[in-house]
Amino acid sequence: MFDTGALATAEAVVAAVKAGKTLSGCDFYQLNFDGLNLQKAILAKATLVRCSLRATQLHGADLSGADLRAADLRQALLSGANLMGACLYRADLRGADLRAADLTDAQVRGACYDSQTIFPDGFAYQGSGAIGPGAHLNGAALNTANLRYADLQGTNLLGAYLGGADLQGANLQGARLAQADLRRASLVGACLRQARLNGSNLMGVDLRAADLTDAAFEGFESIAGADFTQAQGLTAAMKTLLLGQPAEQLDTMHPLTRTTTRASLRSLL
Repeated sequence: MFDTGALATAEAVVAAVKAGKTLSGCDFYQLNFDGLNLQKAILAKATLVRCSLRATQLHGADLSGADLRAADLRQALLSGANLMGACLYRADLRGADLRAADLTDAQVRGACYDSQTIFPDGFAYQGSGAIGPGAHLNGAALNTANLRYADLQGTNLLGAYLGGADLQGANLQGARLAQADLRRASLVGACLRQARLNGSNLMGVDLRAADLTDAAFEGFESIAGADFTQAQGLTAAMKTLLLGQPAEQLDTMHPLTRTTTRASLRSLL
């Protein structure tokens, strides 16, 4: 067994793994294991909340029932790992290799993936509640979520709750955001090419330098306080449509930039 009497360190964990010791049930909250070799580690029911496991070798590791909430697993090598019943809520799985991993009863809702993430054959990741390209997230509660630079191409977000979410630099090309609640979300520099925003609520949204080329939007619930400064791709017809919204909305200032919606749109003319 691993000695938890002393303060755990990454080096001590690696030594224990090499010695074949079990680390089941141990608490490694917020430890940094980046790039380390933890192949076949026995970490069943271990606490790995907010741990950094970037590019960590976890081939064949036993992570059944482990708590991996908000863990950084970018480029982690998890092929053949046992993740039965593990909690991966809001874990970062971008670029992770999960081929042949056992995700039976694993909680992946809120975890982020991208086009480089490799899931086990047959795992229905797009409908699992995980967040990434092509995900089915209609009506999802993602208020204040950190989705900065997330790959959300073609994601279904109809009626989703994204109030206060950080979507700076996110790729939302072709995303379906009709009726979505985006109040006070940050979309600075986000790609919204061909996104569908019909009926969405853009109150207080920061769209500075966002790319809205060929975006579909009309019938907004509100654009009061939205900042379109330096937004790209808005046609003359789109600008006219936006400037035709009620005066009380156009003359509302964005809470952060202190720029009115009207002023931000006129700067584009």
